[in-house]
Amino acid sequence: MASAWWPCLILALLSGLAASGFPRSPSRPLGKRSLPEGVVNGIEVYSTKISCKVTSRFAHNVVTTRAVNHADTAKEVSFDVELPKTAFITNFTLTIDGVTYPGNVKEKEVAKKQYEKAVSQGKTAGLVKASGRKLEKFTVSVNVAAGSKVTFELTYEELLKRHKGKYEMYLKVQPKQLVKHFEIEADIFEPQGISTLDAEASFITNDLLGSALTKSFSGRKGRVSFKPSMDQQRSCPTCTDSLLNGDFIITYDVNRESPANVQIVNGYFVHFFAPQGLPVVPKNVVFVIDISGSMHGRKMEQTKDALLKILEDVKEDDYLNFILFSGDVTTWKDTLVQATPENIEEARTFVKNIDDQGMTNINDGLLRGISMLNKAQEEHSVPERSTSIVIMLTDGDPNVGESRPEKIQENVRNAIGGKFPLYNLGFGNNLNYNFLESMALENHGLARRIYEDSDANLQLQGFYEEVANPLLTGVEVEYPENAIQDLTQSAYQHFYDGSEIVVAGRLLDEDMNNFKADVKGHGAINDLTFTEEVDMKEMEKALKEQDYIFGNYIERLWAYLTIEQLLEKRKNAHGEEKENLTAQALDLSLKYHFVTPLTSMVVTKPEDNEDQTAIADKPGEGGHGFFSGPLHGLPDQLPASSNALLLRGWGPPLHHPSPAERRRHLLQRR
Repeated sequence: MASAWWPCLILALLSGLAASGFPRSPSRPLGKRSLPEGVVNGIEVYSTKISCKVTSRFAHNVVTTRAVNHADTAKEVSFDVELPKTAFITNFTLTIDGVTYPGNVKEKEVAKKQYEKAVSQGKTAGLVKASGRKLEKFTVSVNVAAGSKVTFELTYEELLKRHKGKYEMYLKVQPKQLVKHFEIEADIFEPQGISTLDAEASFITNDLLGSALTKSFSGRKGRVSFKPSMDQQRSCPTCTDSLLNGDFIITYDVNRESPANVQIVNGYFVHFFAPQGLPVVPKNVVFVIDISGSMHGRKMEQTKDALLKILEDVKEDDYLNFILFSGDVTTWKDTLVQATPENIEEARTFVKNIDDQGMTNINDGLLRGISMLNKAQEEHSVPERSTSIVIMLTDGDPNVGESRPEKIQENVRNAIGGKFPLYNLGFGNNLNYNFLESMALENHGLARRIYEDSDANLQLQGFYEEVANPLLTGVEVEYPENAIQDLTQSAYQHFYDGSEIVVAGRLLDEDMNNFKADVKGHGAINDLTFTEEVDMKEMEKALKEQDYIFGNYIERLWAYLTIEQLLEKRKNAHGEEKENLTAQALDLSLKYHFVTPLTSMVVTKPEDNEDQTAIADKPGEGGHGFFSGPLHGLPDQLPASSNALLLRGWGPPLHHPSPAERRRHLLQRR
C-alpha cells in the first residue's frame, strides 16, 4: 500500500557553529570576563528545544535554538536541522535582538528568478539537501554582533504512517556542545486511546534513563520528555564535550477495538482503517533479480543472504518463482510452484548458486515474470483468492534488449494491465531511480532505494516483511453519495498487516447529524465490509477534551495528504493533466504554507547593513547537490538535485500570482 510506506517522523538536530571574525561592534566593550560553560568560539547555545505535538498521527514539530555571542567581535552562527524527507517545512523565523524576520512560502518559479539574480551578484550560501536515507538537512547562518542574541525557529509537519504495527518518531540528536537548557518534549493525543508508548536512545546511560528521560501514557494522552542537565550531557565527568550523539526513538500505537476510526473537525474528516486478526491472503510472488556484472561481490552476496532469509518466512500457502536477468533471462522453474518444504529447500539451493554475469535486460526479465503470473491466474493453477506481486531488484539501468525507459514502462504497464502491483528495489545510486519509481507507481506499487551498506540484506528483508502478509485485496472506501468532496485516495490493491489506510476529505453539509463510512475488500476466505458510523453531536463533545490539538489539524492533515498524492500522480502525468495536478498542488502548498517541490521558503535577514534573502527548497529523490560560496554564471535551470537554501541580495518585492495567473503561465509554457 503506497500511502503507508514511510512510517517515520525523523528529526536530527545539530546545533552546528561556524565562527568567523568581523569588525568589532562598538556596543560591546573589550576586556576579560568569565564566560559561561558551553561557550565555543565565543558562541553559547544556551537553549535547544524540540517540541512535538502529535494529534491523530499528524505531527506538528517546532525546533527552537537560542544563542548569544559572548565574543568582542561579530560571529557567524549556524542553525542545522535534519528533518524527514516526507515532512513539509511550514515556517522558519529568525529573531535577532528581539526583531523577528519571518519566512514566507512562494512559488518556486518566482523564487528562481531571484536566485538567478543572486548568482549573478555572487551572493549565495547555505542549503537544504538530502542527508542519508530518510533525512533532509536544513541549514541557515547569520552574523551576530558582539553581545547580541539570536533565536532560530523551524516548524514542520508530517502525517505519521503506520509501519509494522507502530508509529515511529526517530530523532537523531547531535548538539555538538553542552547546552544549558536542552529538551525534547513530545505530547501525543490519540482519540482511539494509546496502547503502547516507548522511548529509547543509543546514547542513554543508566543515569540518563533514570532521571532525564520520562515517558507515560494513560487513555488518549501520552508524553515523552528528555531533559538532561549539563552534567548529564558530558561524555565523562570532567569532559566539556557532549555524549548526546545518536538516535532517539519514540514508538507508539493506538487501541483498535474497532477496525476503523473516523474524526471530523470543522467540516473536514479523516478516516483511519487498520483491521486486525484477519487471516492472511495467500500470495503469488515472482522475484525478478538483476544478476548483471555490476552486482558482483558484496551486492550479490547480500542479495542472496536476503533471499535465503525471505525463503524462511514464505508461507506454505504461497506460490513463488525466481527470474534472473543479465543479458539473457533464466528462471528457477517454468511455472510458479507452491512453497512446500521440499520446494523451499530446492529454492535455497538455487539461490546459493546464483552467479553474476553480463548486461542488464530489465525489460525481458520483468515481462517474463509478469507473463508467468498472468498464466498462473488464467489457468487457475494458484488459489482463487490469492493475490499476485512482482518484486524486482536492480542496481543499474537497462543496457541490452529494449533499453528505452519509456518503452519498458509501456510494455510493463500493458502486460500487468492493473491486475497486481510492481515493487521496484533500486540497489545503490548508479541507476535511474525516477524510472524505477515511475514504473512502480503506475502499476500500483512503489519503489525503494536499497543503500549500499553493511545492512543492505536487512533492508531487503525489511521490505519483504512489509508486503509478506496481505490481509485484504481490492480495498474500496465508500461514503454517502453527495455528502463529501475533495476526497483523497480511497481505493487500494492491498491492505498489508501492520500498515494503515488513511482517507481524508471535506463534508458538503457540515450540519449533518450522522456520518457513515464503509470499507469493502476481498479477504482470504470471503468478501468483507467494515462499517463505521459517527454521531456528530457525540464527536463534537469528545473533541472538546482534546487538549493537545494544534489548530485545524484535520484540515492540515487533509491538505498534507492531498498534496502528497497529487505530487505522486504528477510523476506519471503528461500535458494538460500534469499541468492541472501541478496547479492544484501549488495552490494548496501556498494556501497551507507548505514547502513542497513546487514552493520555496523565503526569509529576509539582515546582513552587513543590507537585507539578504534565504530560500529553502525541498530536495527531490537523490538530492545531493547544493550551491555555496560565490558562484559565477547562470545555470539554465535549477537542477533537480540542487535543493538550495540560498542567501542572496534582496531584489524587488515578490509578486504572488493568483491561481488563474499560474494556470495561464503553465499553458503559455506549453
